Amino acid sequence: MGKSVLVIEDEPNIIEAISFILSRDGWRVASHSNGVDAVEAVEHRKPDLVILDVMLPGRSGYDILRELRARADTDQLPVLMLTARGQTRDRVLAEEIGASRFMSKPFSNAEVLEAVNALIAP
Repeated sequence: MGKSVLVIEDEPNIIEAISFILSRDGWRVASHSNGVDAVEAVEHRKPDLVILDVMLPGRSGYDILRELRARADTDQLPVLMLTARGQTRDRVLAEEIGASRFMSKPFSNAEVLEAVNALIAP
């Protein structure tokens, strides 16, 4: 069975770009577009990796990551955080909370592939 990723992102063009990039590389891609029930979506889908936007409707990516890290079933789940605000303090906060990796938008196809493949050992 292929690797699975859940993209939690509210911008359709970003979802489409990431889905295209990763599907071509053999990933099964699902998406979720709001923060309110994002943790439940992770619970339901049980992905190998989560790509999580910082700014989501209803709840921030930071809050979602805090909850994922507090749960025994998702405390080790690889999470790549995305943000349009590439400021140092955003990166530091993400790392403190437990993001596996942090990436600023816009990103290149190669950056996304490198990041996800580095987070999931073959």
